[in-house]
Amino acid sequence: MDMKKRINLELRNRSPAEIAELVVDNSRSADGEVEGLTDAFTELEFLSMVNVGLSSLAKLPSLPKLRKLELSDNNLSGSLETLSEKCPNLTYLNLSGNKIKELSNVEALQNLKSLQSLDLFNCEITSLEDYRESVFELLPQVTYLDGFDQEDNEAPDSEAEDEDEDGEDGAGPTGEYDEEDDEEEDEDGSEGGEDEEDDEDDYAEEEEEEDQAGVQGQKRKRDADDEGEDDDDDEDD
Repeated sequence: MDMKKRINLELRNRSPAEIAELVVDNSRSADGEVEGLTDAFTELEFLSMVNVGLSSLAKLPSLPKLRKLELSDNNLSGSLETLSEKCPNLTYLNLSGNKIKELSNVEALQNLKSLQSLDLFNCEITSLEDYRESVFELLPQVTYLDGFDQEDNEAPDSEAEDEDEDGEDGAGPTGEYDEEDDEEEDEDGSEGGEDEEDDEDDYAEEEEEEDQAGVQGQKRKRDADDEGEDDDDDEDD
C-alpha cells in the first residue's frame, strides 16, 4: 500500500487535526518522498515511518508539536536540516538503518535544541573512530545516543517508569491497610482463641458432670439390687 492511501486509512474518518499519533510503517513511498502528510496535522506528536523507502525529507510538512519521529530502515543520507525547520520540538529521533556515513550528515541536527535521544544503529557512521564521543561533542543537547548516555547508562523506559511510579504510589496505602488488617485479625484471632478455650472448658465440665451422674446412677442401681437380694434372703428365712 502506498503511503498516501495508508495515511487516509489511518485517519478513520477523522480530520488530520484530531490525530496525535500516526504509524505508516512498511507502506511505500513512490519517489522516496513523504506523501500524504500536510500542514493540517497540527496536533501530531508521534510519527512513525519505518521502512517506507524514504530517501529525502524535503516534502515533510510543518509539524510543530511533533516530539517523537521514527525513521529507521529507510535510505536517508542527508536533508536532515528539514527536521529543525519543520519539527523544531523533536525530543526523540530514530535514524537507525539509514545511509548516514559522516558526522557532517548529522551536523544539521544541531538546531534541534530539544533533542534528547538519537538512534543511529546500523548506520555506517557508527564504525567511525570515536564515533560516540564525536556525536556527543557535535550535539551537546543529546543525552542518549543509541540508547546510552556518555557514561554508558541505559536510557530509561518511559512506560516502565510510569508503571514503577504507579506501583510505588499504590504500595504505601495498600501496605499500611494490610498491616492494620493483620493487627485486627490477630486481635480477633486471640479473642476467638479464648472463646474456643472457654467452650472447651464448658464441654469438659459437662462431660465430667455426665460421667458423675452415670456413676451415681449405677451406684444407686447396685444399692437397689443389693436391697432386693437382702429382702429375698429374709423371705427364705
